Amino acid sequence: MQAEFWNDKRPPGVSNTLDMGDYRSVVDVFERSCQRFAERPAFSNLGVTLSYAELDRHAAAFAAWLQQHTDLQPGDRIAVQMPNILQYPIAVFGALRAGLVVVNTNPLYTAREMKHQFSDAGVRALVYLNVFGHLVEQVLPDTPIEYLIEARMGDLMPVAKGWLINALVRHVKKMVTPYRLPQAVSMRKVLRQGDPASYRTVPLSLEDLAVLQYTGGTTGVAKGAMLSHGNLVANMQQVRACLGQLDEQGQPLLREGEEVMIAPLPLYHIYAFTANCMCMLVTGNHNVLISNPRDIPGFIRELKKWRFSALLGLNTLFVALMDHPEFKDLDFSRLKVTNSGGTALVKATAERWQQITGCSVVEGYGLTETSPVASTNAYGRLARLGSVGIPVPGTAFKVIDEQGVELPLGEPGELCIQGPQVMQGYWQRPEATAEVLDEQGWLKTGDIAVIDEDGHVRIVDRKKDLVIVSGFNVYPNEVEEVLMAHPQVASCAVIGVPDERSGEAVKLFVVPRDASLSVEQLKNYCRENLTGYKVPKHIVLRDSLPMTPVGKILRRELRDLT
Repeated sequence: MQAEFWNDKRPPGVSNTLDMGDYRSVVDVFERSCQRFAERPAFSNLGVTLSYAELDRHAAAFAAWLQQHTDLQPGDRIAVQMPNILQYPIAVFGALRAGLVVVNTNPLYTAREMKHQFSDAGVRALVYLNVFGHLVEQVLPDTPIEYLIEARMGDLMPVAKGWLINALVRHVKKMVTPYRLPQAVSMRKVLRQGDPASYRTVPLSLEDLAVLQYTGGTTGVAKGAMLSHGNLVANMQQVRACLGQLDEQGQPLLREGEEVMIAPLPLYHIYAFTANCMCMLVTGNHNVLISNPRDIPGFIRELKKWRFSALLGLNTLFVALMDHPEFKDLDFSRLKVTNSGGTALVKATAERWQQITGCSVVEGYGLTETSPVASTNAYGRLARLGSVGIPVPGTAFKVIDEQGVELPLGEPGELCIQGPQVMQGYWQRPEATAEVLDEQGWLKTGDIAVIDEDGHVRIVDRKKDLVIVSGFNVYPNEVEEVLMAHPQVASCAVIGVPDERSGEAVKLFVVPRDASLSVEQLKNYCRENLTGYKVPKHIVLRDSLPMTPVGKILRRELRDLT
């Protein structure tokens, strides 16, 4: 279906067109928003709030330091490995202002995963939280990294309070494993030495690469999706258009420069990176960063401080919040938008959320490769549970059969997406790019979908073996490769199984080389070598695995056994 098919299906207030000439780059969006909303709060975290003017000044100082104290050139890659703290947007927008390409890195990565990403991307600089310093020290010799910038939790607090917080993190909570990185420069020093007035503007265009966002794509090991300034600007504009929906009084659902948005999802994940870090900019709204959303009591205490109007999350998080006895007592009087993404929304969760908060949860759809938002639901009474809505403005969907032939409405097939937010391709992987992206710009998603007669889209299955745990992609091949390095593992296979809390969970089947291998040993091995969400929740020891005559493991048969 062409993009025009959906033009008469969008709710009132949502524009059907995008003007890609409005902005020249993400930096252009950032600088104009900082000027327009200068006195408005931009980000809050750990009791500190940065206004747009302060964010502007800090990001300019960060960019100036990079320009004056390193030989990094526009187009070089800089990795940012931090949780949701104020230093994150400062580093990201400072790096983009210096013309660098940001490589978002999960702070929970193991050393093995860090080495792969840093080496694959050719990362020359790394901004990290000191809590992860021991891993940085471990991987540094095997990466091209030359410059280290070290953040600490208390960097942006008043000196005395910051010192106390840093001491608490290191000595009381014991969160900092000893390490030695004498070449690292502290974030405090970077912001002090960088003179905002000496920052030199770098010419940028919509075609320039802005971010390498790592994903497995539809198959295989982690690859860097190349997202240009144009991709991100387009997706900002698309989401902005959808948030322009008119309420029952004919007023915009969200008012620019007036809303408080809660940001519990990690900014290094493309969903939050675009929705909170990027879309917030173009609308001038206030983001409250939640550094540890797993600490539900702490999360609830933070929510009590704000009359929040929007919250982005996923099924797992909604369930955890609602299970806390104090959640129902929060002030929901201004809550107008609850967005769910990253993993399937469970109907019972959505109904319970509506009952407690008075706000409906709406589900959308997207991929790292689409920057990420590809479709959204209408808000309020127009929302349709069980659907991921309709394509965002300027975006076309179609479903195809195994031969690539487009199927009619109502028929299930592989979902393909075309639009200005679709990535440029996979970093240094032309063959992998060609597998999913054709010459007309259609991206094969690997998901099986149905486009209904009224234009609403339903995701009904996945073509590949991808497992989604709480919104994070887990690729069976990667987990299996790690397990096969264990000397007592003869063969193994990974599948996804339904899970009430995380949507899906990883289930591992192992054929041991000898009877001494235990499930507990395997769990410990996985914890040492895999990020938490990739660690199998279920492990089954078997004498053999079902295979084809040529030796390919039949995951489908394993699924039938569960």
